[in-house]
This record gives sequence, C-alpha cells and structure tokens, in this order.
Amino acid sequence: MGAIKESVGEVAHRGDDHPWVRHAARAGMAAYGVVNLLIGWLALQLALGDQSGKADSSGALHELAKQPLGAALVWAVAVGMLLLVVWRTVEVVVDHEWGAGVKAVIYTAIGISAIKVAVGEGSKGGTDSWTAQLMSLPGGQLLVGAVGVAIIGYALKQVHKGWTEGFREDLESECQRGDLGSAYVTLGKVGYVAKGVAVGLVGGLFVWAAWEHQAKKSGGLDVALQTVLDAPAGPVLLFVIALGIVCYGAFCLVRAKHLDT
Repeated sequence: MGAIKESVGEVAHRGDDHPWVRHAARAGMAAYGVVNLLIGWLALQLALGDQSGKADSSGALHELAKQPLGAALVWAVAVGMLLLVVWRTVEVVVDHEWGAGVKAVIYTAIGISAIKVAVGEGSKGGTDSWTAQLMSLPGGQLLVGAVGVAIIGYALKQVHKGWTEGFREDLESECQRGDLGSAYVTLGKVGYVAKGVAVGLVGGLFVWAAWEHQAKKSGGLDVALQTVLDAPAGPVLLFVIALGIVCYGAFCLVRAKHLDT
C-alpha cells in the first residue's frame, strides 16, 4: 500500500511540473495581469473625477469588451482564469498549498464574471444581493462578518508578501538580477501592498455590513475605492492606490513571463 501511495505521489508531482501546467499558469497569469491593469486604469479615472466605469473586475471586463475584438478578448480572459483555477487546484492537490484554494476561488469568480460579460449578462446582480441572501440565513450576520474577517486576513497576507518581498520565490532567479530585476521587484512590492490595501477595504465593508446588519453597506472593490474617494484627501489616496494596482497588474505580466512554478 505504501508503494502504491508513493507511486501516485510521484505521478502527481510530475503532473505539477509538466510543461502544460506551466504554460497554463503563464497564460492565466497574463490574463489576470490585463484585468488588474484595467482595474487600475479605471481607479485612476475615478480619482480624476470620471465615475462612468466601475473600478473592479466586472468594470474592467466591460471596458475590455468595448475594444476591437472585445468579445474575443473577454472570452480569452475567461479561459485564462479557468487555466489559473486548474493550476491552483493542482497546487492544492499535489503540494497541499491551501492558500492556493483561496486564489482559485478568486479566479473562478473573475472567470464567471468574464463569461457573463461575454454573453451580455455581466450587469446583473451585485455583491450586496448575495450578501443579503447570506444575511437572511440563520446566523447570517456572523457568516457575513466571518467572510469580512477572512478577506481582511487574505489582504494582510498580500501586504506582508509585498512588504517582505515574499513574491520573489514565484519568479525565476535569473529575472531578479540587475537594474531590470530591481524594477520587477519594485513593481511586485508596490503592487502587492496596494492590492492588499484595496482588498482589505472590501473586507472592512463586509464587517461593517455585519455590524450594522445591513447588506447594502457591503460591496466589492468598486464600492471600497469609492469609499476611499469620499474620505478626506480621497482623490489623492485613491490615485496612489490606483497606481499601486497598475503596478500589480504589470507585475502579473512579468510573473507570467518569468513564472517559477
């Protein structure tokens, strides 16, 4: 029995190192980078006074859909997110990287959003609608609060990963050398910290919604960034966060090219 388990483990690890897994991860990471670049761009526009677009993944996908060959590009993002889900699932099964499961959920949500935008249903529903459904369940207020705390925990992990440069282990060592390598590391550091702050704000909205027992107080990234905009010195703060998200998107593209799986 032990020999059988060992053989299964060896096969799984070979699958984890298979070229198709690396290609899938890189393609998906490139798509994720594009989405974050667009989110950052929309957030910059919001900071500058243009509130016509939603600064979240849904808004980014709608913006992408407006471009030439937009539908094909949105479908490409959907496929890319599916590839990332496959990659992260392999990590969970093979390496027991349970944090990869959280990321798989995030990529799944973006992928579903991309499919909805591609088929013309992307504007339906909203974060507060499913929060209201969750709130209506027995113990729903605690569930919503727990979701918020979990999001904040994930956000803090992102900030820590950026501040300590823990993301460097995800990059090939060769690409971290010289001036260009220093630029890559700076992109990652700024990007992870900014994205973590933005996601932390989303978690804070969920906790607030649970505390007030009002689902409408929750919201996604667009609501969180709008909250920043409405704060004292909001446009400046939002502009800085938006630049950070742009850096994160750019780093995702770098990571797609130099990913160390």
